[in-house]
Amino acid sequence: MPFNSFLNYPMSWKPERSRLKRPIYRSLAEQMEKDIATGFLPPGTRLPPQRELADFLDINFTTVTRAYRLCELKGLIYAVTGSGTFVAPNAAKSVTISADTLAGGSIDLGFVSSFEQCNNMISDTIVSVIKKRRFAELLDYEYPTGMPHHKAAAVNWLGNLEVHTDPDHLALASGTLNAIALALFSLFEPGNRIAVDTYAFVNFIELAKMHRLQLVPISGDEEGMLAEELEAQHRIKPIHGVFLSPSCCNPTTIMITERRKAALADVIGRCGMILIEDDIHAFLSAGIIEGYAGPISRFLPDQSVYICGTSKSLCSGLRVAYLVYPDRFREQLLSALFNINVKTSSLDAEVITELILSGKAGKITEKKHVLAEEMNALFYEFFPEQKGVGHPLSFYRWLPIQDTRKGSEVERELLNAGIRVYHSDRFLSGPREGQCYLRISLATVREKELLKKGLTILSEHI
Repeated sequence: MPFNSFLNYPMSWKPERSRLKRPIYRSLAEQMEKDIATGFLPPGTRLPPQRELADFLDINFTTVTRAYRLCELKGLIYAVTGSGTFVAPNAAKSVTISADTLAGGSIDLGFVSSFEQCNNMISDTIVSVIKKRRFAELLDYEYPTGMPHHKAAAVNWLGNLEVHTDPDHLALASGTLNAIALALFSLFEPGNRIAVDTYAFVNFIELAKMHRLQLVPISGDEEGMLAEELEAQHRIKPIHGVFLSPSCCNPTTIMITERRKAALADVIGRCGMILIEDDIHAFLSAGIIEGYAGPISRFLPDQSVYICGTSKSLCSGLRVAYLVYPDRFREQLLSALFNINVKTSSLDAEVITELILSGKAGKITEKKHVLAEEMNALFYEFFPEQKGVGHPLSFYRWLPIQDTRKGSEVERELLNAGIRVYHSDRFLSGPREGQCYLRISLATVREKELLKKGLTILSEHI
């Protein structure tokens, strides 16, 4: 059908045919990307069906398909079987969260730190490490996956978290994000589909964009991601991997129950998916939460990459994470580690190892448990209806709000009022579901009175 007959036809997007240059599919994709970036195509917009757009532009249907595919790989759009193709919620902006210094004395309730007031508990350990006779050995290229005694301490530490492995199946990475990046870049190809919670870890969303991975939002309930929904989405179109944070999901604070872990493991196992398990908050659950029995990967030792960072439990500035893997992933993961990291800092790892071996690591985590309990109790004074929701010792809370404006508008208004918080729009891996939230950090402000002041402002403005 000639495109002129569509001139007055109602369509959500009418690209300019005169601007299309060869190769047309790439030119069309560039036009879509520009219209998304400028706000002409806002998040959530339902794009024209591919055949309809092909008729409108009087071009081949497969050309439109290639353009849509290219934009999908860039994370700009996503398809929902039976519903259509939509502009991704965070396509036009980066949602990366960092610890940028706030101007004007605003109170930071956004970035989730790790009770940095505990860092002074490790100063004498750092001094003792520097004084060691083998200090120079920590500064070279040897042992790229971790020194033997670093691995031995890691095995011991992980055993306390109900993770049972050995040094031959463990490597040290430069923090949790680095470990996640290593897993994504080595085990998945651009275009692969990774299942995530509807509200997912912001940095994982950004890493997936960088590697051109397609995120598949899977709904959940108070027990975690729904196993039956994961399987249903896999049947529609194969899912290659699943990213989960079982002990305390960031941002929702949900703890995946034992029965849900088993159900998810069953689906992941039968469908041949790869599980990437970020268990950075295991120290808040192991030996504390009744009935806690360990991570999901214990059900899937040959299909999972287990990651446990120490930034929240011990020290955020010492970038050390433990990466546990099966034999089948060894070659790809270690190749990525050697080529991306060369090695993780043995100096940082030595400090963490000394904390573990001396028993000081246990004292630090105990102190953080106490601080988390105190700050959560203060939060419940302002929002008592939230008590009993999610992990009781979470370093952040997931607060439902009635305001349905854009997340950026809500964040800006609260920043003008004197506090920085982050809206649920930042964490969306798919379309907004109606209810909006704020993620409130309890572990960044160092003084209880300052947190109280920030919560007072928050309660007055939402």
